[in-house]
Amino acid sequence: MTPLEQICQGADTVVGRDALAEKLSSGRQLTVKLGVDPTRPDLHFGHLVVLNKLKQFQDLGHKAILLIGDYTTTIGDPSGRSAERPMLSKAQIEENYGTYVEQAFKVLDPQKTVVCRNGEWFENMSFADAILLARQMTVAQMLERDDFSNRYGNNTPISIVEFLYPLLQGYDSIVLNADVELGGRDQLFNLLVGRALQKNAGQDEQVVITMPLLVGTDGAKKMSKSYGNYIAFNDSAKEIFGKVMSISDETMVEYYRFLLLQSDDEIAQLRKMHPMECKKQLATKLCARFHGQRAAEHEREQFEKVFSKNDIPDDIPSFSVRQLTGSNGAQLANVLAATGLFQSKREIYRLLEQGAIKLDGEKISDASHAVNASTPIVVQAGKRIFLRLLE
Repeated sequence: MTPLEQICQGADTVVGRDALAEKLSSGRQLTVKLGVDPTRPDLHFGHLVVLNKLKQFQDLGHKAILLIGDYTTTIGDPSGRSAERPMLSKAQIEENYGTYVEQAFKVLDPQKTVVCRNGEWFENMSFADAILLARQMTVAQMLERDDFSNRYGNNTPISIVEFLYPLLQGYDSIVLNADVELGGRDQLFNLLVGRALQKNAGQDEQVVITMPLLVGTDGAKKMSKSYGNYIAFNDSAKEIFGKVMSISDETMVEYYRFLLLQSDDEIAQLRKMHPMECKKQLATKLCARFHGQRAAEHEREQFEKVFSKNDIPDDIPSFSVRQLTGSNGAQLANVLAATGLFQSKREIYRLLEQGAIKLDGEKISDASHAVNASTPIVVQAGKRIFLRLLE
């Protein structure tokens, strides 16, 4: 596979493919930019799709720039939004910045990655400079964006500040003199603004490469913390393995393609395997990428122990009912909520209604069921949560 084929593999859109071929064949080290706004404290596998692409450029010897949008985060990227994003405090942004870089280095080579922040130049930009930047695009051009045009058509407010966001992201490309900019499918408009601003500034227009938006563990919506269908870089080995095993067979193929960069021929070979074994291999490889091979193999053994042999894992957490509730006896839903292993009480009630909670192998559907752990009780909730209750 040629470098051009490797870079274009899996891409959703490549704007300037001929220019990319010329740049790659020139032997010159290219400047490849990926911008991320630290809006939340952690990265998830949706971010892994585009980080993988940046790592491919890095492995080919090109300059990988991870641009942290500490300044643009104060505005909020309107891409794909039906309302203005809330502003974050500088303290929140600074905290998220540190975790983003640490997690990104689980994919990128820290010795070969240039990390910078766009606050370095925007904080020194004068109002006159901002006006000159804003004059380079019209309102009509901004309304070509689907999310802006939809909100305008629905009489949903759009602030002038939101119009500035694509211009600021494009200006980053001028400052960095980017040869290539990467982003998700929903970033296409912003990346094209970068090309336009570079042309106005007399620079070569950057090649734009967008990647598909990864489907979440629900198999329906894009992966997002907002939807609760995400797998985070900082999830435990058990969580990563269990979440991957919960996805559909169709979603599994997408994860092989975009997270492990498997080719169509390799995926065709995988389809000949039993789907369960195929998914176990996927979970093991993704788990190993973030926690090492030994931890991944351990989670596979524990998974098989529970689901193949209908057994109890070796390393389940234990909780004292007295310490959780202040008494030796309490209602089941309150005890489980106090463990912190569930996202909410609503999740516990849902599992109870589905008959998915067992105490020592006996299904319990009553949330007010009294728990008296004078002797240890093994609780199984759904397919992945096991715990032991003690007095």
